[in-house]
Amino acid sequence: MHIVAKILVAVVALQHLFFLWLEMFAWTTRGPKVFVGFPKDLFGKTKQLAANQGLYNGFLAAGLVWSLLINDPTWSQNVALFFAGCVIVAGLYGGYSVDKKIFFVQGIPALLAVISILTL
Repeated sequence: MHIVAKILVAVVALQHLFFLWLEMFAWTTRGPKVFVGFPKDLFGKTKQLAANQGLYNGFLAAGLVWSLLINDPTWSQNVALFFAGCVIVAGLYGGYSVDKKIFFVQGIPALLAVISILTL
């Protein structure tokens, strides 16, 4: 992968590490400031669900970081494409089922990473 692709993959990984932190460790403290449309009284009640979702975001981040550590260029690219593709699907589904903003925050950076992997 070229440096631009690696940077974009790293950005998507960092986003998902932030999502992990937010959903697993700061759901009831920082969460209400980030998810302003979500009723405040539900943050405590949904803490375990958010933590589970955060764990999945951590797996996505781990896969993306792993792709950056692989020495074989083809294998590195394939792993990055798989995990970035998973992020795109998650962004599409979140944009469809919850809020369109999710696709722009989550899906577009991953889409840019995929495009950069495939074209550079």
